[in-house]
Amino acid sequence: MSNLNSRSALIFILITICLDSIGLGIIIPSFPQLVSETSGVSLTESSKYFGIVMGAYAFMQFLFSPLVGNLSDRFGRRPILLISVCGMGIDYLVMYFAPDLFWLVLGRAISGIFGASYTTAAAYIADISSPEKRAQNFGMIGAAFGIGFVIGPAIGGLLSDFGSRAPFLVAAIFSLVNFCYGLIVLKESLPHDQRRKFEIKRANPLGAVLQMNRFKKMKYLFVVSFLLILTNMSVHSTWNYYTMDKFGWTVKDVGISLAVIGVCFGIVQAGLSGLLVRKLGEKGAASLGLMTLFLLMIGIVFIPMGAGWMMYLTIFPYTLSGIVDPAIRTLISRQTAMNEQGELQGVFTSLMSLGEIIGPPLFMWIYYTSRKSMPQAEISYGTPFLAASLFAFLAFILVRWTLKDFVKSSNNPDEKV
Repeated sequence: MSNLNSRSALIFILITICLDSIGLGIIIPSFPQLVSETSGVSLTESSKYFGIVMGAYAFMQFLFSPLVGNLSDRFGRRPILLISVCGMGIDYLVMYFAPDLFWLVLGRAISGIFGASYTTAAAYIADISSPEKRAQNFGMIGAAFGIGFVIGPAIGGLLSDFGSRAPFLVAAIFSLVNFCYGLIVLKESLPHDQRRKFEIKRANPLGAVLQMNRFKKMKYLFVVSFLLILTNMSVHSTWNYYTMDKFGWTVKDVGISLAVIGVCFGIVQAGLSGLLVRKLGEKGAASLGLMTLFLLMIGIVFIPMGAGWMMYLTIFPYTLSGIVDPAIRTLISRQTAMNEQGELQGVFTSLMSLGEIIGPPLFMWIYYTSRKSMPQAEISYGTPFLAASLFAFLAFILVRWTLKDFVKSSNNPDEKV
């Protein structure tokens, strides 16, 4: 690709990711209410089902992400990305019409199958990025998600006045419009002569895990990615319940807070991730993000009952965790051939999905059990974050150990551990 075409392609991919995240962000504020309605129980009681609904998406994405990544290495990024975007639109329509909890879970399962646009988009970014720009461009993916989460939850909070299902219809429209847009303007990034034969043994979760072994010591960074997403799931799965139960926040309050998180993630990943990787190196940037995340998880636990405003003080430090993923992806992407980038991003997405499978049920179980067994204890609200802090600390230790002999290599794309 020429530099001009590369820039145009990068802009389109970022717009695609942004629109996808708008669609996802729209549904987040009202999602607990829809789970409550379709399950026929109270909001608090619905917390035991919420993890199952969230886990359905992650489980299917875990199964299908290696397949999607390998298919994009064989047939190109464009057709796979477009199918993923269209599938997301269908998913939102299924959830909009869901008459009961079963159909809601089915809708999330469909979303998991087709919701691998991140995998293909990340491979697309790797295709068109120079080695020295790769960390910055991977960070831009996160920034695009962040911008979407500024707009999405804010719209979702406003749409909640029209019922808990209205955001899902709007999300479907966003996704399907995005599909039509991509159909017209998206160009292919993987040349025919760079494509490789499709191998089913590499296109499944087990095959993806086995492929990690070829990275030798660097394979432990995949474990760090898994622990990072697992830690973040404590926030993603319990933020609504924690703030509504402990501080009495409304759906609109949750939407506003998520919009602020999106702004901060956009600032960190668009403006700081590439800068911090250049200044601190991949090891330093990842270490900073994980240690900050560890301390923050502990801090959230001890916010007093009447101080909901303090949650806003935690947001920017929390978003510093966004520098970890670009640093790790950059390190491993440099050691991967162009026609294997889809497979590599499929491995990352599978690990992320595995964290999303385990995280929501785990943290919602911790939350539900703590609230039931210790209803009068303030700490019962924050026990999921306390558990998550242990995962963040383990990830920090693993980064320091894996990269203990690593020399800062941001300006040397051929540097290997």
